[in-house]
Amino acid sequence: MKLQWNDVVNNRAAWEAKGYHLPAFDREAVAAKTAEAPEWVHFGAGNIFRAFVANTWQKVLEAGKGTTGIIAAEGFDYEIITSSYRPHDNLALAVTLKADGSIDKDVVASIVDSVIVDSENAEEWGKLLKIFEAPSLQMASFTITEKGYSLRNAKGEIAPLVADDFAAGPACPKSYIGKVASLLYHRFEVGALPISMVSMDNCSHNGTKLYDAVNAYAQAWEANGLVKAGFAAYVNDPAKVGFPWSMIDKITPRPDPGVKKMLEDDGFEDTESVVTSKKTYVAPFVNAEEAQYLVIQDWFPNGHPALEEGGIIFTDRETVDKIEKMKVCTCLNPLHTALAVYGCLLGYQKICDEMQDEDLVKLIHTIGYVEGLPVVVDPGIISPKAFIDEVLTKRFPNPFMPDTPQRIATDTSQKLAIRFGETIKAYLRDEDKDPASLNLIPLVQAGWCRYLLGIDDEGNAFELSPDPLLDDVRPYLANVKLGEVRDFHEDLAPILSDAKIFAVNLYEVGLGEKVEKYFAELVAGRGAVRETLKKYTA
Repeated sequence: MKLQWNDVVNNRAAWEAKGYHLPAFDREAVAAKTAEAPEWVHFGAGNIFRAFVANTWQKVLEAGKGTTGIIAAEGFDYEIITSSYRPHDNLALAVTLKADGSIDKDVVASIVDSVIVDSENAEEWGKLLKIFEAPSLQMASFTITEKGYSLRNAKGEIAPLVADDFAAGPACPKSYIGKVASLLYHRFEVGALPISMVSMDNCSHNGTKLYDAVNAYAQAWEANGLVKAGFAAYVNDPAKVGFPWSMIDKITPRPDPGVKKMLEDDGFEDTESVVTSKKTYVAPFVNAEEAQYLVIQDWFPNGHPALEEGGIIFTDRETVDKIEKMKVCTCLNPLHTALAVYGCLLGYQKICDEMQDEDLVKLIHTIGYVEGLPVVVDPGIISPKAFIDEVLTKRFPNPFMPDTPQRIATDTSQKLAIRFGETIKAYLRDEDKDPASLNLIPLVQAGWCRYLLGIDDEGNAFELSPDPLLDDVRPYLANVKLGEVRDFHEDLAPILSDAKIFAVNLYEVGLGEKVEKYFAELVAGRGAVRETLKKYTA
């Protein structure tokens, strides 16, 4: 079985005999309608798009609630299109790994065309211009990662490509958002046609991040006389261009060797990953967890595809914000970070294996239900308790999900303020609560400081996950030795008082000394991490 449309059509019985769900809609008709009157183009042709967004839209098409497909556009790594999409007729295989051990295998065919976002490629760019001048186009959606919206480099300076595009105008932009802004300008030129620009990236207030980036180009180009007057007003007209917020949640790790072997045993031939020159891992199949959420602010000046028929929720901005806070600050992300920090210290390689560890399960149960849930932001349309229940009983324990504490530990210094700091601040705002009463959130903060030593609980060195603040914070702990018994205030104070890391000065909210105490216990010797966990989760 090969992932090509002719094989799917002509070899249908063989696919179905192995349990593969094949597209149940007229793909040729949908492709023809899309070419004639496109409604949806998506930027960022990665795994979450194929396994979640495109797979959801396929089910809508199968239900007869849509008539056009998705056009996938890739503006960062063109080889994703040339090496993976087009050789497989823009098909994908979505492998859903369920906690009960069952597996869904869906051949996703809702992506009916693909395009490279390259302003120097006349054919590809011309195709995009045609798409953006279509009155039928309802939305351009994005999964380009949070970094994709940044116009500045690590030093805070305007990136060179961005500066060049600001000065040169929309004719032949080189930067990613410059290309997007140029396409939007073309839509303005052909009649200021309405559209919604929908970020589906996993970051707070993502629509505003996309707006800020696009608007920066509009303002610069208009100020420099490089575009027709009125373009900036068009970008800022909510009746013309929407920039809705959204919350997305689904884990789609890199292709797993176990899944690869299972597919090969089925007779599926296209299992090899491609590593592009930009170090992108892409395979014809995507393995993903079952749970998935996508909530979008209903801000669509030209209407939107009927994603609600596939379970996507459209609501107001305030509710999207509440759902984002619920997930990031209480019900998922803090628990993930706690497992990441202590998983690395205890030598775990998989999140699911940590969920067999009684001490770690008690740790995250207490953080979620006891310390977080009483001050959670309740969005109303999704139950915070039910969300945590699913995370702890289905998502994290899923043995088929090859997610690692080492991956989750990446950039922890950038996550602590949101994932734990918001709960601490909620305790400060509640006159009936005291942040000093928290016990296991500060244990995670102490655990992160212990993690920074790069020595596990057996005394063995391990490699820290990438983090932009490692070179800033690790020197403070340079004199700390495993097995020392002393006061660590001077070592820890510069870290624990940094509100940029923790959202608050931990000493000012009554937690600094507690974290110091926990840290001293965690570094007392080999096995001290385990002993400390047992002591405070008992």
